[in-house]
Amino acid sequence: MKTSIFWLVALLVGMTSLQLKADETWVRCGSLVDVSGGQTLGAHTIVVNEGRIDEVRGGYPEAPDEVAVHDLSALVCLPGLMDMHTHLSSEFSPQAYIQRFTLNEADIALRGANFARITLEAGFTTVRDLGDSFNVSIALREAINSGQVVGPRIFTSAKSLATTGGHADPTNGWRQDLMGDPGPREGVINSAEDARQAVRQRYKDGADLIKITATGGVLSVARSGQNPQFLIEEIEEIVRIARDYEMHVAAHAHGTEGMRRAILAGVHSIEHGTYMDDEVLDLMVERGTWYVPTISAGRFVADKAEIDGYFPPIVAAKAAEIGPLIQATFGRAQAAGVRIAFGTDCGVCPHGSNAREFEYMVEAGMSPANALRSATLNSAELLGLEDELGRIQAGFIADIIAVPGDPLEDVGQLSDVRFVMRDGAVYLHHE
Repeated sequence: MKTSIFWLVALLVGMTSLQLKADETWVRCGSLVDVSGGQTLGAHTIVVNEGRIDEVRGGYPEAPDEVAVHDLSALVCLPGLMDMHTHLSSEFSPQAYIQRFTLNEADIALRGANFARITLEAGFTTVRDLGDSFNVSIALREAINSGQVVGPRIFTSAKSLATTGGHADPTNGWRQDLMGDPGPREGVINSAEDARQAVRQRYKDGADLIKITATGGVLSVARSGQNPQFLIEEIEEIVRIARDYEMHVAAHAHGTEGMRRAILAGVHSIEHGTYMDDEVLDLMVERGTWYVPTISAGRFVADKAEIDGYFPPIVAAKAAEIGPLIQATFGRAQAAGVRIAFGTDCGVCPHGSNAREFEYMVEAGMSPANALRSATLNSAELLGLEDELGRIQAGFIADIIAVPGDPLEDVGQLSDVRFVMRDGAVYLHHE
C-alpha cells in the first residue's frame, strides 16, 4: 500500500538522526528576545521539562547535577519560527515538469524527509504544507510526530483543490490521452457537490486544512496567472463543509476578483495576494482575513524568468509579470493593517532559505519586530495555537532557537541559526 511505502522510507531516513528528549533540560541564553514586547532582554535560563517550558529565570542560576544544560551564553534565544506556506515534498527546478512522470511516490517521500530536516535546521519548528502529491505530507507529518523522521511540526492541506484546468489541476499541460478527467479525489471540482466530496476526502485522508487555488498561478502550465477559477458558491460550500470538520481554508490567489470571492466566501487566509486593490484590502481588514505574502517565491520566479529556458515560455511570461509585484503588495497590505502571517512558498524557492523572507519584509517597510511577530505570535494565532506556540513562556511548548546576534537590530541574523529545539528535543547545536 502507498502508506506503507512512506512509513518505510520515513523510518530509513529518520532512524539515524532521531534526538531523544531529556526529562528536564536547562537552556542558558546570552540574551532572550521578547517577541511580544519587541525587545531583547539580558541573560536568561529556560527550564524545559517533558517538552514544555517550566520556567524562564533571569541570569544563570545553578542547575541540579542530574539535568542536561545547553550553554547558549554567546547566543540570542527566541521562539522557534513558523512558516505558513511551504511545499515540503518538492523543490522547483527546470526538471520539475518532467519529474511528474519520472519520480515515484517513494522518491517524493524521501525528498520530503530531506527537505523537512533542512527546514527544521533553518530554525523553522512549525510549518503549514499547502499542496503535495500522493499525500506525502500526511505520511511525513505522522513520521515526524512518531519520532521516525526529523522535521518541523506540520499542518498540511495534502492535495490542493482546483477547478478543471485550474492552477492545481494535476493534468495541466499533459498530452490529451493522458489527461483523463480528474475529479474530487484528485482535487478537481466543478460544483458544490464536488466540493463536498473533495473536502470530505481530505478529512478522510487526514489533512489538517483545505487549500484552494482561487485564481490562476505562476508555475502551472496554463495561460492565466490571475483569472478567477471558482464560483463564489463553490468556495462557500468548501468553507461550509470544512468548518464541519474543524478545518480552515487557505486560498492561493493572485487576481483581484478571485480574492474578493474567496474573502466574501469566508476563507481563513489569502496566499500571495499579488493584485490586491483597496477593496480587497478593506475586505480583509473588515473580516480579519489573514494574509500570507510569500515574497520569497515572487523574487525567485522573477529572477529565474530572466534565464532563458528555465521555465516553459507560458510560465516564464507569468513569472516575469507577477513575481516582481508581491513585495510591493505586501508593503501596502501591512500599511493598511491587514493581519499578516509569515510564509515563503519554499518548495518554489529553495528549502532552508526561509529566513530570507524577513529581509524582504523589512525592505518593504515592516519593522524587524513585526516581521518576527509574523513568524511567531501571528502564525500561532492563524493556527489557533496562540496559547501553545510562538513565545518563550512558562506552559508553552519548548520550541527554541538561537542566533549569534540580535534579530531586532538585524533580521539577517535569522539566516544563521546555531541551535534548534523542538518539543524539548535538540536537533542542532553549533557553537
